[in-house]
Amino acid sequence: MTQNPAAETPETPGPPAEHESWQLFRGDGQRRTVPIPEAPPWRRFASTESENAESEAVRGDNARTGARYVIGRTETDVVNAAIHLRRPLLVTGHPGTGKSSLAAAIAHELDLGPVLHWPVNSRSTLQDALYRYDAIGRLQESNLERGPDDARPGIGSFLRLGPVGTAFIAEERPRVLLVDELDKGDLDLPNDLLTVFEEGTFEIPELSRLPEDQAEVNVLTADPHRTARVKRGMVRCAEFPLVVITSNGERDFPPAFRRRCLPLHLGDPDEARLREIVEGHLGPEALADAGDLIMAFLARRAVGELATDQLLNAVFLRRGGVQLDADGLLKTVLHRLNTDG
Repeated sequence: MTQNPAAETPETPGPPAEHESWQLFRGDGQRRTVPIPEAPPWRRFASTESENAESEAVRGDNARTGARYVIGRTETDVVNAAIHLRRPLLVTGHPGTGKSSLAAAIAHELDLGPVLHWPVNSRSTLQDALYRYDAIGRLQESNLERGPDDARPGIGSFLRLGPVGTAFIAEERPRVLLVDELDKGDLDLPNDLLTVFEEGTFEIPELSRLPEDQAEVNVLTADPHRTARVKRGMVRCAEFPLVVITSNGERDFPPAFRRRCLPLHLGDPDEARLREIVEGHLGPEALADAGDLIMAFLARRAVGELATDQLLNAVFLRRGGVQLDADGLLKTVLHRLNTDG
């Protein structure tokens, strides 16, 4: 009996069609090993182990954001005024207008180290942002059996400064502190924060109660692998930090709080600013082919809230060979952020 070789040899699939070449997942249940493309610049994360490398990785995050940050002269004047006056910036604007990225841009241009980030939510308290004390961990450690030559860790090993507390450590140059979405916090949080900002100092009672021979204690900080020396339980800044407070306008702040901040509103970027942003993040080659996407973005933003990074997503996908059309994937990428109406 003659066998048909074609019946025994499975058909070798040809190269994917041009419009399918970007599709890593095809929904056909077939397992395949394919190279994963490089992520967008704003979605790359570093993984390091050493202290110096980790610090440089965070600085690199500042550089990736700060070097590409686009802002107008009016806005830079307000930022500079806040720096000279040592007053917090209260930054408002629609989502995606660059409120949080402003902190990274300031830290990058002024070389002030990694941004200290406090993301606020409904459960946030000023106490957590200042410091945390692990009393249970210290109690458990004290109950462990140790040899006569084994030293017990001091109280500083169980106390870590939060982002706000770390920003108030006395240093020659100020740090940049980002208080992100303060309007999501408790009603009393702005006034609590204002007290610390006005006095430039706060107390750690667990340390101030220690005997005189323990007047100075090294504590952990919000910076990985870094400690700070606290004297008699008082943390006092030598240089007031450069504070960027963002708000999405979900509620108003007390007049006393607003009086001590410099307001900065970041409006939606126009066509010229959008072109600068696309070129800054993805290069002139991407900008040359993004004209229709920018116009589609502006048209959709006119009838519904959109964020600038949605436009960047669309341009990045096109660079990867994705075919975008108004009724297909483009509608998904440029989806409205507000669902009313």
